[in-house]
Amino acid sequence: MRHVAGVLVGLVVSAVLLFGAGWAVQEAGASLASLPPAESGSKTWIALGVMAGIGLLVGLVVAGRASPMATFVPSMVLLAWTVVYALDVRRAMGLVPDDPTFHEVLLQAGRGMGLLLTTGVYALLGVLLFLPVLMPSRWAPRFRDDEEYEEEYEGVR
Repeated sequence: MRHVAGVLVGLVVSAVLLFGAGWAVQEAGASLASLPPAESGSKTWIALGVMAGIGLLVGLVVAGRASPMATFVPSMVLLAWTVVYALDVRRAMGLVPDDPTFHEVLLQAGRGMGLLLTTGVYALLGVLLFLPVLMPSRWAPRFRDDEEYEEEYEGVR
């Protein structure tokens, strides 16, 4: 059951990394490019807050005692998209939402996703999220069975 919950957490982390980070990067970049840094508006602060929240979420998933599936799912999504980008740029960029019928926020997130993909940030995050999967302690159950624990100490007496 722990790994099923880890897959669900991984799907949420994947969506947050793709759409949330894409939107935040595009929003922060657009607001900083149009205004002098001293006159940055509330949208810049919101975008920076979203980036900080995403960083906190990724840190909790990587360092926490969650199922390794919580990091495996988003790492495979990000690394697979990076490999597709390395092999065929057109196909990888075709996965970015750019249809004018989409909502403007989704289009903005898509532009940010393209930026994060082309600069290699998604590859970096994919490797970072894959490292906890390699730790054997993350796959072990959290607690040992109490009966097994008592049986070990009965033999010591």
